[in-house]
Amino acid sequence: MEKLDPFSFRRIVFFTGAGMSRESGVPTYRGQGGVWENYRYEEYACQEAFDRNPDMVMAFHEVRRKAVSECRPHQGHTILADLERVHEDVWIVTQNIDGIHQRAGSTRVVELHGSLFRVRCPIHGVREDSGIAYARKTCERCGNRLRPDIVWFGDMLDPGVTSRAVSLISNCDLFVSIGTSAVVWPAAGFPDYARSNGSLTVEINPESTARSGHYDRVVRAGASEALGSLFASGER
Repeated sequence: MEKLDPFSFRRIVFFTGAGMSRESGVPTYRGQGGVWENYRYEEYACQEAFDRNPDMVMAFHEVRRKAVSECRPHQGHTILADLERVHEDVWIVTQNIDGIHQRAGSTRVVELHGSLFRVRCPIHGVREDSGIAYARKTCERCGNRLRPDIVWFGDMLDPGVTSRAVSLISNCDLFVSIGTSAVVWPAAGFPDYARSNGSLTVEINPESTARSGHYDRVVRAGASEALGSLFASGER
């Protein structure tokens, strides 16, 4: 597999999905073995469920936080963090809400779907909330119930976050998609945004996706294997 020299690219954007986290043991939400095989999202992952029974919904997400916290970054996460350390314009745009990129050492991370480790007040906005159990469940300023700062079924993506992701991708010269089918918009358009800027586009996924034809290069392997094959140690 021909290696890519990261220093020959001005800006690199890695777009990661559930397949990136699967290697760390994080179960996907959809598909065989996914979370929604055993739970109904209508009861645990939408605003209506939270309005009906906020305690049950928060307890469910505490279980998710515990499960995710026990998962560790894999070699692929480490490669991305190492690339960020030596290259001044490497970014991660992720659909994942587990925070594993940050635990691996990445700091330039745009979280499209939010984070399990933040909470949000409908009036006073977002604040960090690390750990397993939620540190607080009501806003100390207004008393409203705090909900997880993640995109549930029926939620809209944060337009500011989406705009930031599109801007980064539209101005990169290497775009690498890892472990995501990206069939839902706006993610489905990300490779096209990159190509419109003349970017080299690479898909890393063990299986073919509906968007595979939109990439210049396709690597049929898992994240760790593919990233290890594509990139050198990260040192000049």
